[in-house]
Amino acid sequence: MKTIKLFALCWVVLAMMPACQRMSQADEQTAEDSIATELNDSLATALAEKDSLMALMTEISDGMMQIKQMQDVVNSVNISGETPDRKAQLRNDIVVIKKSIEERNKRLAELEKRLTQSTNYTSEMKKTIASLKKQLEEQKSTIDDLTSQLAKAHVEIENLNKSVDSLTNVNTAVVKEKVKAQEESVRLANELNTCFYAVGSKKELKANKIIETGFLRKTKIMEGDFERSYFTKADKRTLSVVPLHSKKAQVMSKHPAGSYEIVEEGNVKSLHIINPSKFWEYSNYLIVKID
Repeated sequence: MKTIKLFALCWVVLAMMPACQRMSQADEQTAEDSIATELNDSLATALAEKDSLMALMTEISDGMMQIKQMQDVVNSVNISGETPDRKAQLRNDIVVIKKSIEERNKRLAELEKRLTQSTNYTSEMKKTIASLKKQLEEQKSTIDDLTSQLAKAHVEIENLNKSVDSLTNVNTAVVKEKVKAQEESVRLANELNTCFYAVGSKKELKANKIIETGFLRKTKIMEGDFERSYFTKADKRTLSVVPLHSKKAQVMSKHPAGSYEIVEEGNVKSLHIINPSKFWEYSNYLIVKID
């Protein structure tokens, strides 16, 4: 009986051994998978940090080239002589570059902080980060210098603008004087070329004190006392024809023969001035009596 029980116990132990072996293997596999996952995560983190560092290096390198080009532009031209739009563009470009430098400095600091807390912070990475810091400082220094140059140019431009304003004021005064002189010249020319004419019957001319008549007296033109409002004002340079609206007409004022003619058109006469300068030589007043 004891033999049977012993045999049964041995059979049970033998039956359990494979299961125990399988459990041990499963635990080992799980541990290996966990280690592998951890290694992969660590590797991925290291690669990501390395990629971030490389990308930042590229950006900083591009930034160095951009700043160098900006520096060449500023140093190769006279900023004061640039147009306002060009100077404004230069200032805007510098502002953008300064913001880029600040952003890269911030990203570099964050990356350095992550690396110092990991096992991926090699001596090579330390040297790279130190180099990038130095480049960013150089960029900042260059940009500050360019900003100062632009600020100085702005002051020079302000002074130049004041000089220009002063010259403009002087020129404006000169222009005003010239305009005034021209206006005066035009006024005098208009005054010298002003003429007057009166066309009326004997009765009308006498009533307006333009002519004087009497029994057995010769009709004559009165001097100075005539009614000027009765005359029509005109310009010698443009007056060429005086309508008379009458079949009969007699020029009472003194005008050289040959300087005018009286033309009849449809039983109505009109006076045509042939030679204006000669016609107005003796008087600026034309008096024509009609009946």
